[in-house]
Amino acid sequence: MIVAGIDVGGKNVHIVIKKEGQIIGKGTSPTGIKKAEAVEALYEQVLKQAGLTRKDVEHVVATGSAARRVSFVSGFISDVTADARGASKLFPNARTIIDVGAEEGRVIKVNSEGKVLDFAINDKCAAGTGTFLEAMSRALEVSVEEMSKIAFDSTKAIPMNAQCVVFGESEVVSLIHQNTSKPDISRAVMDAIAGRTGAIARIVGLEKDVVLVGGMAKNVAFVDSLQKNIEMPVIVPENPDYIGAIGAAEVALSGVLE
Repeated sequence: MIVAGIDVGGKNVHIVIKKEGQIIGKGTSPTGIKKAEAVEALYEQVLKQAGLTRKDVEHVVATGSAARRVSFVSGFISDVTADARGASKLFPNARTIIDVGAEEGRVIKVNSEGKVLDFAINDKCAAGTGTFLEAMSRALEVSVEEMSKIAFDSTKAIPMNAQCVVFGESEVVSLIHQNTSKPDISRAVMDAIAGRTGAIARIVGLEKDVVLVGGMAKNVAFVDSLQKNIEMPVIVPENPDYIGAIGAAEVALSGVLE
């Protein structure tokens, strides 16, 4: 059986195509303003990569904040279900899944079968997401990648109290004017995002193994800050931003929408 999973987020779309349970094609692109068109273009690209046509794919399941924009799918599932199915497929011992993306952060508790037991979401403010990090990097006038590197050169802990992007930028500018080093500010930003993520995780309850997914999982400084905050090691998949799409494909493979 050939199936596809599509994760349409606020910033990026990810697509995975599976044949007999194995990934034979995948791709990602910016979602942009015209989300439906972006999905269509990427889907054609991934199909071509896999040597397939649309008729070859039996089931397509979509997830993500803009999933309903996709018109050619068999069904839809929530982000929480997609994360749970995707992470549990790759890591059967996963019991806590933390997803920090561009728009929101979520923590999910699952059982040994990958079923969702509980979850909590931070979607009221961008302060605990990738969007916050990007805004802070602009205020600091360095790239996100550079922030991740120089954060490890920090020699002093600087608390950040901002609860939104606007106040966060003001706080960074204020720290710059106080001659606070960029490494110290970078670490403060990572610690701030990790702190908000850790607070959500404690609401749900942390249990090993902890798997970190989403775009922020590729930021090594954030991973370091999060592990220190929750006082637990976290597992980061090879392609952490594809977990939602993988989970959607797993549901498509089962033929049962949850």
